Amino acid sequence: MRNTLLSLLLLTTLPAAAANTLQWQTLAPMPVAVQEIYPAVHQGKIYVAGGLSDKISAEQQQMTAQVQIYDPASDQWQAGPALPQPRHHAYLVSVAGKLFLFGGFVQANGGRWSASADILLLDESKEVWRNVAQLPKPLTETVAVVLNGNVHFVSGRSPSGAENAQWRDQADVNWHWVFDPLSLTVSNAAPVATPLNSASAVELKQQLYMMGGRKVGAGNLALLQRFDPALSQWQQLAPMPQASGGLAAAALGQHILVFGGEYFDNDGGVYAPVWQYDAAADSWQQQGSMPLPRHGLGAVTLNNKVYVLGGATKAGLNATSAVLEVVTVDGNDQG
Repeated sequence: MRNTLLSLLLLTTLPAAAANTLQWQTLAPMPVAVQEIYPAVHQGKIYVAGGLSDKISAEQQQMTAQVQIYDPASDQWQAGPALPQPRHHAYLVSVAGKLFLFGGFVQANGGRWSASADILLLDESKEVWRNVAQLPKPLTETVAVVLNGNVHFVSGRSPSGAENAQWRDQADVNWHWVFDPLSLTVSNAAPVATPLNSASAVELKQQLYMMGGRKVGAGNLALLQRFDPALSQWQQLAPMPQASGGLAAAALGQHILVFGGEYFDNDGGVYAPVWQYDAAADSWQQQGSMPLPRHGLGAVTLNNKVYVLGGATKAGLNATSAVLEVVTVDGNDQG
């Protein structure tokens, strides 16, 4: 209750939102509705791997190994090579012309929330995923951004002890790892100050911007943090107007757009406002609301448009959505 009230009080002190410049269009829905996804753009198409869904049976642990591929040229989905096993909260990243999948939760050790350290690579010639390396430790609910040809992982959750089967076995971490896609090795970088999970991050002008997230036991965060790889330093920037976890973000031109997220106090719910961050001014402004507010969704930038997909319209593993929307911004600087 307290977090929601603070958010509402903060929102009432903000200047009136600018006229909604976002244009939303609904496209072909995903064949399989999923949430807790981290999609990627690879070779001009959008890939979604695995995910959770209340549309999937309990016998299947409500998770999938299916890979779904969207072609914006035809507005059609097709099935890609399935993952070796069902997996959720796994991060897809396209880098160095290859498509990798990192970590996430799998069914193991007697539960479906067993954190994984797997690094999978899509062998496109044979249409199969191969396990090519391991992260230093299991990692889930992290963020991943490509900087200078390497993948940066920041924050997330990892087993706090010997047990690794249930969500409660995991703890928030402040780790910052750098994956080299050529050598398949992982090195350490400057950690973030606050251990957290379920944030979102983007690359903008070869810097990493990480926003929101949450701390178990402390609720959602409004943090905006920027990592400069040239200086190997983190900087705190203007906080988000609304603390949120389970959100999605995408860079478009000189701005960052932030979508959705969830809260669990006051009976729980999903946030509707769309926030735009101006990096040059270090300021936030609301840009209307999502037509279908969701959390656990994905957002990617492709051809100067943002594609917003999947997620759930209620907090938790409820009301999973197959919706795919494309967002354009009137007057946005596309440079």
